[in-house]
Amino acid sequence: MKTHLYLRASTKDQDAHRAKVALESFAIDKGLSIVGVYAENISGTKLNRPELMRLLDTAEKGEVLLVESVDRLSRLSQTDWDTLKATIKAKGLRLVVADLPTSHMMVEDKGITGQIMEVINSMLLDLMATMARLDQEKRVQRIREGLKNKRAAEPEWKPTGKGRNQVKWDKVTGLLKRNGNTVEEIAKIADVGIATVYRIKRELTL
Repeated sequence: MKTHLYLRASTKDQDAHRAKVALESFAIDKGLSIVGVYAENISGTKLNRPELMRLLDTAEKGEVLLVESVDRLSRLSQTDWDTLKATIKAKGLRLVVADLPTSHMMVEDKGITGQIMEVINSMLLDLMATMARLDQEKRVQRIREGLKNKRAAEPEWKPTGKGRNQVKWDKVTGLLKRNGNTVEEIAKIADVGIATVYRIKRELTL
């Protein structure tokens, strides 16, 4: 059976490929043939992720979508999570989560037992997706409270944020205008995230 690996990290400073070796070993153990690896640095709260969308466009019915954990796939709102699940189901893909044993049975058809496990697995996926979303919301709330406290203690203080790396920005812009490379190639050449390339591309078309 064919499988597509999906790897995600939230920021450019994190390694989206961190879990690749572990997922490759998992696939071998389960007798799965890896036909695609999709990695990106982008927030799990976003539904429209370039590499995830590319995976969903490429994968075919009956193939496996393999992820390390539910939060690598989703920190989505309930509405967006429902949309993603419906898309995966409509494509006829088997969602397997390495650290969720109940999902491992999706690799094979196991008659009535498999159907029962599919129901249980779906419930657990929903629960873990909800937990991932709540964890994200708590993080955001803590950041907001921290900023609020900082401003209360130092009224003149202003967050500086993360400045743009103009050298890399200009390099991406030049490569995009040349129109001779894919987004993935540009990201590697300029040493930026794919999401950054798409952001610059959008700005150039405004």
